[in-house]
Amino acid sequence: MTTTATVLSATDRLTETILSFPEGLLGFEQYRRYRLVSRPEEAPFLWLVSEPDDSSASAAPAFVVVPADRLPLRYEPVLSATDCAALQLTSPADARVLLIVTVRDAGSLTINLKGPIVCNIHTGRAKQIVPVNAAEFSTQQPLPIPA
Repeated sequence: MTTTATVLSATDRLTETILSFPEGLLGFEQYRRYRLVSRPEEAPFLWLVSEPDDSSASAAPAFVVVPADRLPLRYEPVLSATDCAALQLTSPADARVLLIVTVRDAGSLTINLKGPIVCNIHTGRAKQIVPVNAAEFSTQQPLPIPA
C-alpha cells in the first residue's frame, strides 16, 4: 500500500475513471470511491487510488491493478447471481475485471485471482468479488509477462 502523495504528481499525464465501491475493498471497507488512473508509460498497469472522505486520514490507500484481459492467461471467473445483481450487469460485455498486483520481497510480482475487482463499465459501480470457481485460482499467481 502507498499513498496518493507518493504515486501521483500534478504533472503526470493521466486518464481517470471514477469507480464506486458500495462495500469498499476487503480490509478497506471505509473507502468507497476510487479513481482508476492510467499513465501511458506504465501500461498495462493502472492505479486504483482511494479518494478520502472528510472523516478519513489524509493518506488514502492506492493499489496497482492490471486488467485481466491485458494478460496472456486464461482467466474466467464465474460471478454469482448476487454479484451480477449488485453490479447491475446484464451481459459479460458490461464487465471489466481488474486484478490487484502485489510486489513480493524478492521483487517478483503476483496477482490475486481469487479476489478480482469487477467493474460495470457503464455505471462505474465496482466490487471485489470471490468467484464461484475461486478454488481454481491462486491469491499469489506469478504475474505473466504481457505480450
